[in-house]
Amino acid sequence: MDFPPLDFRSIRTYPLRERENKVHSDQLARIWKKGGSFAGFLDSLPRILVGNDFRAVVDATAAAVRNQRPVLVMMGAHPIKCGLTPILVHLMERGVISAVAFNGAGAIHDFELAFTGQTSEDVQHGLDDGSFGMADETGRLMNRALAEGVQQGIGAGRALGQAILTGKFPNKELSILHQGVVSNIPVTVHIAVGTDIIHQHPTTDGAVLGEASYLDFQKLAAVVAKLEGGLVINIGSAVIMPEVFLKALTIARNLGHTTEHFTTVNFDMIRHYRPTENIVRRPTAKGGHGYYIIGRHELMIPLWAAAVLEKLP
Repeated sequence: MDFPPLDFRSIRTYPLRERENKVHSDQLARIWKKGGSFAGFLDSLPRILVGNDFRAVVDATAAAVRNQRPVLVMMGAHPIKCGLTPILVHLMERGVISAVAFNGAGAIHDFELAFTGQTSEDVQHGLDDGSFGMADETGRLMNRALAEGVQQGIGAGRALGQAILTGKFPNKELSILHQGVVSNIPVTVHIAVGTDIIHQHPTTDGAVLGEASYLDFQKLAAVVAKLEGGLVINIGSAVIMPEVFLKALTIARNLGHTTEHFTTVNFDMIRHYRPTENIVRRPTAKGGHGYYIIGRHELMIPLWAAAVLEKLP
């Protein structure tokens, strides 16, 4: 089989000015000038790719707040361990965040911060000698609060928040659970039995864990049922919260609630399957908008929060 060279002299070209391009000069970043405003910094960011996505998320957040639609923040434990609690509590105080949903680990780190001003043990050291997760007060106080909450018919988040509010917790201001009670904002905890250190404690009651978390699942479904025109943010939960959210959304639609036009965003450090499908793509397929923004939580969440506050009175 013979392959004679092609004659490149016959290749057709066209004028550059006739080509459609994805990048234009008015989209480029602007040079920062020392002493400028934060709003000026935001405006200087490139209007390309995630630069546009970030602006869309900020605008959607501000619009939801102005229109009194829910802003639901879902999260794992990592945002708390990254030092973001003061920012999230402030957004709750300002009325930006309407509801918060944790996994069980998020509640534990929040509870410990309120109790001692510290959290996040050295897992390797504790695992080596069998002491990992065995701090007495964390398990004893949280399990007691959950049991008392179930007796009162309230879910895990409210029960833990009330325990912080009424107990000897020197750092209440560092607790999202506490702020939920103070601001009357739903803070729900979604527990997977066996995943959290308090499940190792001798005071653990599996029935209590299940009932407390189920009550919170019902509460979250009530929040999701009012999501039309609102916003859902998932921060650092790769499995639990994306799965819980998808079920809550199904319940809301099954019961006839209109939940079609809303915005979702997943903030995480890498791309995961479940957040991509259960936060960004599937829930918004009927008319919403979904975004996936990759970056360090300790940088991206303060940036988002500050940008939103710049948009509000």
